[in-house]
Amino acid sequence: MRKGRVEEECALAQRIDKEITRHTKTQLSTIQHVDSRAIWECVRRLTGKKQQNNRVSGIDAESLNDHYYKISTDHSYAAPPLKQTVTNSDTDYIAEWQVFGILDKFRPTATGLDGLPAWFLRLGALIFCRPLSRLFNFLLSTSTVPHQWKQAWICPVPFSDHVQPANFRPISITPVLTRIMERTVIQKFIYPNFQKPKASLTFDDQFAFRPTGSTTAAIITLLHKVMHLLLTNPYVIVITLDFSKAFDTVHHSTLLNKIAQLDVPDHVYNWLVDFFAGHMHQTKYGDQMSSLRPKSASIMQGSAIGPASYVVNASSYRW
Repeated sequence: MRKGRVEEECALAQRIDKEITRHTKTQLSTIQHVDSRAIWECVRRLTGKKQQNNRVSGIDAESLNDHYYKISTDHSYAAPPLKQTVTNSDTDYIAEWQVFGILDKFRPTATGLDGLPAWFLRLGALIFCRPLSRLFNFLLSTSTVPHQWKQAWICPVPFSDHVQPANFRPISITPVLTRIMERTVIQKFIYPNFQKPKASLTFDDQFAFRPTGSTTAAIITLLHKVMHLLLTNPYVIVITLDFSKAFDTVHHSTLLNKIAQLDVPDHVYNWLVDFFAGHMHQTKYGDQMSSLRPKSASIMQGSAIGPASYVVNASSYRW
């Protein structure tokens, strides 16, 4: 390339690429395709990436699960009241073709405790779209969530080198079906309230976990406010705060009190009340799996409804 022999360089690069591909295929061809763990270990070995969830001494699945149980427990928890003005509606909120579109484009994701893999639903999208659409509409109209959908296993992800349970971020792996239904409920009923909120709440200062929000929009808004204040002030003081365990400190009563003020049907609100009640989790760390523990507070990191719920919880009251 330095001597200007571009054609020879391109030909040599193609030969090298073919040799790398042949070498990689040779190593992967010896692995059974059903053994996903062996496949990913081979991929990490070929790409030079290290496994992130290596076990460390002094930490086990039960101790991590106990830690998550303590921070996700509200000792003064009281079940939020249901709305009694629910009217029977035969209108389906999600159509069969919409469920097919979701399943047909569903990306590979981790399997929950129900053992139902995402690839199986995508493979049978044409068959599963009809019964799943009926199931989703029935659950929403009756404001119920199956008990199996309320069980999740936590995949602890370390975000620092300190060996302490508090330095592992709890990523919850929920069943695939509940993630699909959560996403449809959020897109149908919650996201529209971010664009046109009711008079009691405002989302003007929220930029994360919403369709039209971004870090760029947050920076532009901050610069606009600072420049506007500098027109009449000699200087501006900006104070930034980082909330520790922001998702884990959410109380369900506060969250559902704000959701009740959104423009959502009563049966959808009652479905959300049932969704947040009775959740249980267990932690998987290495080859260990802890026991199930109840969850009466916090928002699950990894669920489809968690980020949008945090936006609602962080919304400001209008006075």
